[in-house]
Amino acid sequence: MSVASAASRKSSRFLNTSASDLTPEAVAALSEAAGSGNLLTEAADCWPYAYDNSRRQASPGAVVFARTHDQVAAIVSACNHHRIALVSRGSGTGTTGATVPLDHAVVLSFERMNRILVIDSDNRMATVEPGVTNAQLQAAAGEQGFFWPPDPTSAAVCTVGGNLAYNSAGPRAVKYGTPRENTLALRAVTGSGESIRTGSMTTKGVVGYDLTRLLIGSEGTLAVITEATLKLTPLSETRRTLSASYSSIHAAARAVAAIMAQPVTPYALEFMDRPALEMVRNFSSIDLPEAIGAMLIIEVDGMADGIDESLRRVAEAAEDEGCIEINLAETPDDVEKLWKTRKSLSPALRHVAPKKINEDIAVPISAMPALIEGLERLSGEHGITIVNFGHAGNGNIHVNLLVNPDDSAEMQRADACLADVFSLVISLRGTLSGEHGVGLEKRDYIVQELDPVSLRLMHSIKQQFDPNNILNPGKTLPPI
Repeated sequence: MSVASAASRKSSRFLNTSASDLTPEAVAALSEAAGSGNLLTEAADCWPYAYDNSRRQASPGAVVFARTHDQVAAIVSACNHHRIALVSRGSGTGTTGATVPLDHAVVLSFERMNRILVIDSDNRMATVEPGVTNAQLQAAAGEQGFFWPPDPTSAAVCTVGGNLAYNSAGPRAVKYGTPRENTLALRAVTGSGESIRTGSMTTKGVVGYDLTRLLIGSEGTLAVITEATLKLTPLSETRRTLSASYSSIHAAARAVAAIMAQPVTPYALEFMDRPALEMVRNFSSIDLPEAIGAMLIIEVDGMADGIDESLRRVAEAAEDEGCIEINLAETPDDVEKLWKTRKSLSPALRHVAPKKINEDIAVPISAMPALIEGLERLSGEHGITIVNFGHAGNGNIHVNLLVNPDDSAEMQRADACLADVFSLVISLRGTLSGEHGVGLEKRDYIVQELDPVSLRLMHSIKQQFDPNNILNPGKTLPPI
């Protein structure tokens, strides 16, 4: 794809829809499938479901709510019969436009399907509906001494269904994995309205193809997930938090590689470069050295008897030649201040550049230094400010291009810069999305990562699950 076409796509944030309104017959079928009080058709009522955190927006043809699996199956069947596009939605925190209802698609909201069905501590698992928020699940599991490892920054409001749709993870993934590693089984409805169950209630099983992992990360394009059985992990006895400051981003990147090369896997390993730290100075109450070029937030968890030795090993690995200081957060208040610094980044960047381009690429840990050097070079070459932070323990960096979309010349440079960023990532054997998904924002770029045969097979899989292409059409996969 040419840079020009990429620029055209990226600058068109408001999506015009052209499909005609739903027919009376289709509205009647949806109303019957959903049940009384579960269908919105007035434009003003539907508008809150027209957009996500990508700033793309398009008016839904209708909004429908479900409370049970059978209702979902009936709604999908009605949409399939009338050839109506259907977009599943949690709370709309995604950043790639995956839940934006193109061409007056019907939005299926899961906000009323939000029950925690069981917390089974004996078998270390929980079964939940897709509208349960991550925070609600964590609170319920925590009461019994467990947690579900995925913990996106938006955990307070994002839903488990959304976490599964994007394979969203967060800081803990460096040690405990993503939703794909922490989901045992799913119940779902295919695009033709058929109900399926995937996976098993055991942590070992090899019967048939792994449809569970296939559906996770598919952004609602293959099936609509109505229930998930999740693998829980016991809460550790204790946890320690360090902050490590470095003279340059290169030194911090080398330290990340050294930390991940030793035996103790950190609970979290977060990275912030100098521009990111400058952004949060006014939001943070911690003292940041003036000469700081980058900072790591490092957490180690485990048994109380061995935590000091684990902490020592990680701290030794973090002592790169460019290390300025390493500090232990002595109190819960100190820990809170550190994480407030990290979590203040997105709001601070939104304040400075409300329409910034935010990409979440990932590379192998050993390629982190080369990635950081390459991003610094591209920033200078294109004259675009780039701010980097993210989950360094996975090589998952959020690359933020601070741009003003109203400046056409700057946007041309930004689109060229973004194309070069993606080329750099692929050259380092990385991936174009670590946890934010593909949606619309990256759809036309993924041909750089996927070979033609793999892409053709993915389209064939889509056809099998959704023969009439009603589930979130136009998302995730570029046309072939």
